[in-house]
Amino acid sequence: MVSKRSAAIPNTENASSIEHLLNAVEIILEDDKAEQTVVIELAGKTEIADHLIIASGTSHRHVGAMADHLYRKLKGLGVKNISVEGNDQCDWVLIDGGDIIIHLFRPEVRQFYNLEKIWSGPADEGSDRGGNTAGGTA
Repeated sequence: MVSKRSAAIPNTENASSIEHLLNAVEIILEDDKAEQTVVIELAGKTEIADHLIIASGTSHRHVGAMADHLYRKLKGLGVKNISVEGNDQCDWVLIDGGDIIIHLFRPEVRQFYNLEKIWSGPADEGSDRGGNTAGGTA
């Protein structure tokens, strides 16, 4: 079943716009029922990426399915050299999409590592772009 939002993602040859890519990832995660999605701006903090997205899945299977779906969609959007780590256990899966790094966690693993606290500064608490702060609930 294709949601109205995922149908709105343009299937372009080249996902050159970081903002377009960020929006596409957020739509994909929403369609896949990701929980507590948080976007952290990394500009000025590190050179590794422009954005960090953190989201939770309800189980190993949910995290793995989200990771697989994101990987396929990112390839379809023209993202090159996508790297995926942690797909064997699916407790914590990292997807490196170049300008955007996505971390998918089971809730207890996410709470243990608390990446939101590490990457969000005191004045920059990250957001789900809908107003929730990092570590907040969606």
